[in-house]
Amino acid sequence: MSDATPIVVNLPDEAATIQLGEDLALALRPGDCLALSGDLGAGKSTLARALLRAIADDEALEVPSPTFTLVQSYELRIPASHFDLYRLGDASELDELGLDEALASGICLVEWPEMAEALLPRDRLTLRLEHEGQGRIARFEGPDAALKRIRRSLAIRKTLDGWGYPAATRRYLTGDASVRAYETIHRADGPATILMDWPRQPEGPAVLDGKPYPKVAHLAEDASPFIAISEYLRSIGLAAPEVLQADVDEGILLLEDFGADGVLDAEGKPIPERYRESVACLAYLHGRPAPRDLPAGPGRLHHIPDFDPVAITMEARLLVDWHLPWKRGNPASEAERQEYHDIWQALISELKTAETNLLLRDFHSPNIIWRAQEQGVKRAGLIDFQDAMIGPTAYDLASIVQDARVDIPAPLAETMMAGYLALRHDQGPFDEAAFLKAFAIMAAQRNCKLAGLWVRLMQRDGKPGYMKHMPRTLAHLATALRHEALAPLRAWCMTAGIALPESGALL
Repeated sequence: MSDATPIVVNLPDEAATIQLGEDLALALRPGDCLALSGDLGAGKSTLARALLRAIADDEALEVPSPTFTLVQSYELRIPASHFDLYRLGDASELDELGLDEALASGICLVEWPEMAEALLPRDRLTLRLEHEGQGRIARFEGPDAALKRIRRSLAIRKTLDGWGYPAATRRYLTGDASVRAYETIHRADGPATILMDWPRQPEGPAVLDGKPYPKVAHLAEDASPFIAISEYLRSIGLAAPEVLQADVDEGILLLEDFGADGVLDAEGKPIPERYRESVACLAYLHGRPAPRDLPAGPGRLHHIPDFDPVAITMEARLLVDWHLPWKRGNPASEAERQEYHDIWQALISELKTAETNLLLRDFHSPNIIWRAQEQGVKRAGLIDFQDAMIGPTAYDLASIVQDARVDIPAPLAETMMAGYLALRHDQGPFDEAAFLKAFAIMAAQRNCKLAGLWVRLMQRDGKPGYMKHMPRTLAHLATALRHEALAPLRAWCMTAGIALPESGALL
C-alpha cells in the first residue's frame, strides 16, 4: 500500500476524537498545514482543542474558537496557529493573517479551508470529519511523508491498546540525534511509563566495503541490543529501565520510567555528587567480566560487537568528512586524508594492549537519570546503551569527564578522574599509566567524531541546535591532544587549519 493512500479512522464517540487529536500531536512537524473540514458539529473544534492541549501538555489550556479573531497563535513545544476561515471576507485576506510566517517555524490548523482553498499550501494535509451513525469517521489525505507519520502514530496507539493501555494518554518526551523518539504514557490505574519509538530505517549509502555507516560503526539497527544490555546491567546491580513490553519488529518498546531528575541543576550546571556517583558506576561496571552474548527476548541473542579498528577509524573520519570542509570552505586533499588515516592507525595500534570491557558509548548527562531514593551505584539510572560495544574502558570515562553538552569545572573533572582511578586500584591490579594513555586516545577519537557529527546533523539532517556544542568539543579535543601520544594528531590539526583553544586542563 502506498503511503499516499487515504487514512480512514472510525470515531465512535467524542473520547475517540480527543484521542485522535492527541495522536496527531505526536505526528505533526513544523511546516505541516492541517486543513480541517466537516459540517457544523462534526468535531473539528474538539479535535483541534485536543491536539493543541496535547502539544502543550496542558489539559487546562484555554483554546478559544478563532471564529471572530480568525487566527489564534500558541507558543508551544511546536509553535501552533489555529485558523478559522468561516468569516473570511475574501481569500486574499489569508496573506494578512500570516499563514506563511506561521508555517515557517510551526504548524497550522485551518478550519473551513474551503474559504481560501486555492491559497493554502499544495502539500497540506486534509482531514475531513463526517457523521456516520452515532459517531464519525476521519479521512486523511496528503503527502506521503506526513501520512507515514500519522500511520506510525496510529500504529503505536494500536500497539498500546493490545498491551492493555486502551485509554492511555500519550505525551511527547524527547527525541535524540538518531531516529528514536520517546513518549510518556499515562494511564489512570498505574505509574507512568516510557515508550521508545524506533522505526526501522532503510539502509543508507555504502561508505566502506559495501556497508552503510551504521553497520561499519556497529550502531544498533533495532531494539534487541537495548533489551539485552538493559537486562544485563540490571543483573549485575546497576540501574537500567526494565523493558515492560516490546515489539522489536515494529520498533516499539514500553519501559520503566526513571523520572526526569538528571545530573544537572536548574541552571544546567553539573551537580558534583551526581557526576561522582556516575563515575563510580563505570568503575563498578569495569570491575566485572565483559559479556559477549546476551539474551534479547524470546528467540533472540545479541552478540556485543567489538569497537574494532574499522569502527574507530570510521568515527574519527567524521572530522575530515564534515568538520574540515565546513571550517575552511574546501574539502581535505587526498594527502591530508591519507596522513590523518595513518595517524589514526598508529594510535589504534597503541590501544592493542589497552584494558577492554563493556562500553556504553554515550555515557554523559542526557543519558543519566538521578534516582535519589536509591543507594550507591543504583542512584545513577542508565538509559541509553543500545550501541554498547566491547572496547577500551577509557572511552566511557572520557564521555562523562569531557561531557559534550555541559561545561565541567576543572576541579570536578580532576575529582572524577581521581575517584575512578582509586576505585579501580581498589578492585585489584590496574595499569594506571596505560589507562591514561588510552583515555587520551579515546577522548581525541570521540571529540574528532563529535566535531564532525555536529556539522553533519546541521547540514544533512537539518538539526542545527547541536552546533552550540562545537566550542566545548574543540576544547575537549585540545585537552586530549596535550598527551604526548597525540603529538602527531595535534600537528596535523594545526596544519589542516582546525583551530583549537590554547587552554585546556591536562587530565
